[in-house]
Parts: sequence; structure tokens; C-alpha cells
Amino acid sequence: MNTPVTDRRLRLNLDHGSWELLWSHVHRVLVVNLGMAVTNAPLLLALGVVHRPWQYPVFFGLLSLGLGPSLAAAFHYLRRATEDDRASTADLFRGYRRLFAPALLGWALWELLVAVAATDVVVLRNTAPGPALVPLLVVVALVAASSGVVAMAAVADDPRHSPRTLLTASYASVRRWWLALLNLGLLGITLVLVNQAPLLGLAVLPGCTLFVVWRNSRTMLTTVAPTADLAVSHAHRDPVGAQA
Repeated sequence: MNTPVTDRRLRLNLDHGSWELLWSHVHRVLVVNLGMAVTNAPLLLALGVVHRPWQYPVFFGLLSLGLGPSLAAAFHYLRRATEDDRASTADLFRGYRRLFAPALLGWALWELLVAVAATDVVVLRNTAPGPALVPLLVVVALVAASSGVVAMAAVADDPRHSPRTLLTASYASVRRWWLALLNLGLLGITLVLVNQAPLLGLAVLPGCTLFVVWRNSRTMLTTVAPTADLAVSHAHRDPVGAQA
């Protein structure tokens, strides 16, 4: 007895809302990728021309200052797109223009701290106090790098930059250190993959990575903000105790 053969095909059955949600995420990723590529074009061109960029730390350090405003603009756009699905590409570039000054100031401070710590590691690694100081300097560099990213998320929410923003970002990076390491790990992997395949990497990876980093950074800020606000209020109410 022959069994009839039926043509069964696997069908992806998604409703209209699911497709709309999927394409909205794809659109956000592409917009962030475009914004990061355009706003960091000088850095990308220099990395494409120079084979050993680590031999020119000052030159590439200056070019990398633009990463701060780019991150702030990307985080600003992701927040806008989450609140309003009609957020356009122009919102990212408007955010870049509006947040450029405060983001550049905050990013420059953290980048300077990373540069100083990295320089000290190179200088002290073969000296007598090296084994004791190098691990501490590595931790300082990691905290500073994470604090810079978290500070850009804070600036994206509130462009009024202040020393309090820097302290909150640093405190968030230390208190939620596992999220800080996750952010740095994702950013590091993305940089390596983009370096290996620039066109494909820039077209796919930055937006996906920055979405996760943005969500983690906002979680870090949200969980430490009440504690930071309480400490500040206590300091204002009891200046003598704060001084003590």
C-alpha cells in the first residue's frame, strides 16, 4: 500500500504587528550604523590608511574624541525611537549637534584618564613597582572607559553636564561592574569584528551593540540614581557632617 506524499513546507507565520516590530528594530540599527559611520568618518579613514594605529597614540587619541558625541547622539536617537516609532534619521543628527559640546567635554575627561592610566602601564610594567601598580592602573582604565560610555547615556537623557554626572557614571560603573564589563566586552568584540570586515561590520554590528550598551547603561544609571540623589540631599542638609 503506497502512502500519499504530501508537500508540507515550513511557513513563518507572523502577524502584521510582529513584522512591524521587526522592521522597526532593523531601521533603528541601520540609522545608528549610518550615524556612527558619518560622524566618525575621519577616524575610520585614518584606521583604513594606517596599518599600526597604536604607534600614533596622540593622533588617534585626538580623532577618537569624536566618539563621545557620536555615542551620545546614538543613545539619544535610541531613546527617541523607543518613545516614538516615528523618530527619523534627522533626529540622530539633530541630537549630535545639540549634544556635541557637553558630550565632548565629558568624553575628553574620561579619555584623558584612560590615556594616562594606559601610559603608566606601559612605563611601569618592567619596573620594580610594576607588579603592584599595573593591576590597579588597569582597573582605573576599565572604570574610566565604562564611565565614559555611561556618561554619554546620561548626557543623552540630560545635556546639562556637571561634575555630578561624572561622579554618577563612575559610581554606576563600580556598583554595577558586571554590566560595565559586559558593555566593554561587547564594544571590544565589535571593534575587532569591524576591523576585520569593515563594510559588513559597519553595516550590521554597531547598532546592535549600542542598543544593548544603551539599555545596560540606563539600567546602571537608574539603579544608582536614587542612592546618589539621597547622598547629595544629605550633604546639603548636613554640611557640617559632610565636611566631617
